[in-house]
Amino acid sequence: MDTRPLALVTGGSRGIGLAICRELAATHRLLVGGRDPEQLAQVCADLPDAEPWPVDLADADAVAEAAAGIEELDVLVHNAGVEASGTVAELTREDWRRVLELNVVTVADLTRALLPALRRRRGQVLTINSGAGFTAGAGGGLYAASKFALRAFTDALREEERGTVRVISVHPGRVDTEMQQRIQAGAGREYRAEDHMRPETVARAVAQALATPADAVVESLSIRPA
Repeated sequence: MDTRPLALVTGGSRGIGLAICRELAATHRLLVGGRDPEQLAQVCADLPDAEPWPVDLADADAVAEAAAGIEELDVLVHNAGVEASGTVAELTREDWRRVLELNVVTVADLTRALLPALRRRRGQVLTINSGAGFTAGAGGGLYAASKFALRAFTDALREEERGTVRVISVHPGRVDTEMQQRIQAGAGREYRAEDHMRPETVARAVAQALATPADAVVESLSIRPA
């Protein structure tokens, strides 16, 4: 029986999530989360011990059913999320609901469902937050609000589970991903990949944080392009 720790990575089929899966593959068994079964199958085929975890995180019943099948879990990486831009004057009620639902509510719901499995293994919860979790600018209020809320969630969870489950909040700056390309295009700015970090850089920092010895926890980690 493979005794390596089990990690679930949401949004694991591309971008930062895919890089995290590849980084952890040498040391962990993996559940690769996402909505597209075919894409997940392709990712898992290239990893030594990975299984697809095809779940729409916005579907509460689907999340509950999928989480019920996990009895023990060592690592839960919340990477799935959506970007958002627009001024307060432009954004609709539906815009606010959609982004907060996907970036905050689904994270809280999945964590709640998997806490028993994480407690059994004295596991770790790691959220991929953002530099926007610390500050907001014009046109970025909605995205920042979701990331501020995500930071509040991890702060509270860390204190509630201290001594049982370790909780880590990772705040990358701009990363060379499709999401970042859309953000820059929406802002009318030229995109230069060399101005951004590589997803693999963030993934390595995530792996290092998770590998911290059990007598300590990396509570919050900010990573910025050099």
